[in-house]
Amino acid sequence: MSAQPYLVRREARSRFLQVRGLRYHVLEWGDASLIAPDRPPLVMVHGWMDVAASFQFMMDALPTDRYAIALDWRGFGLSDAPAADSYWFPDYLGDLESVLDQMLPGQVVDLLGHSMGGNVVMIYAGVRPERIRRLVNLEGFGLPESRPHHAPKRYAAWLDELKTPQELRAYDSLDAVAGRLRKTNPLLSEQRAQWLAGHWSKRRADGQYEILGDPAHKRTNPVLYQKPEVLECWKRITAPVMWVEGDQTDVSKWWGNRYPRSDFEERLAVLASLERHVLSPAGHMLHHDQPEELARHLEAFLR
Repeated sequence: MSAQPYLVRREARSRFLQVRGLRYHVLEWGDASLIAPDRPPLVMVHGWMDVAASFQFMMDALPTDRYAIALDWRGFGLSDAPAADSYWFPDYLGDLESVLDQMLPGQVVDLLGHSMGGNVVMIYAGVRPERIRRLVNLEGFGLPESRPHHAPKRYAAWLDELKTPQELRAYDSLDAVAGRLRKTNPLLSEQRAQWLAGHWSKRRADGQYEILGDPAHKRTNPVLYQKPEVLECWKRITAPVMWVEGDQTDVSKWWGNRYPRSDFEERLAVLASLERHVLSPAGHMLHHDQPEELARHLEAFLR
């Protein structure tokens, strides 16, 4: 690629923890001296098929230094993958709480999640409202409402998929990985794609680059999404919430007509305090597309 290398403004440090039997990777920015009552730690969790380093561009764009951490979820990045056929959503809640208990025991935090991570932080903030001062959800829409009659087909799909090993494509070079990132997200610059490629993949012994994600993530989850249960958690959120989305995000590409926007708006209506922003031009990976604009809103909200 011809782009100049991305220059990191705020270096992150890697740290490894034992989390519920897994070796967990966490990135840290700043240090504890930056923590204050009006500036608690910022904890960030990424989405499906992403990594903690994904937040680097936003961290570089923040006007104010602050102590922040970001997790590589189990089975992503440099964190261990469990010896399991599938991934279960409650495990993310358990992992998040374990990291908070180890790194920030007894501390109130500002919590941010993107996509799948946005769904995790919304539930967690309702279950542990006393631990969260501010809550930020970056396009964590949740899932279409399920019905009991969906269960047999879902279980059957899961059983069928267990019989076939899941795979992720390998790439010849970091340039090819960066090209894959830009194909998925045309708004991602060459410079940022090249930097991300080195954190999103690793070189194998055969010279190929593999994505740092457990292929088992691709399997169908046989457990149905229970919208009423999720909303009961959302109703218990006491922290102010900031919702941010991209103007080019089209959820119909994921779910067709099974999840109308009106349904999502009804879900947001249960929140007691909500601030909303739309970034432009930006898609689902808005923290890659508009990190400066996102950082500006985040700074104002956390202040």
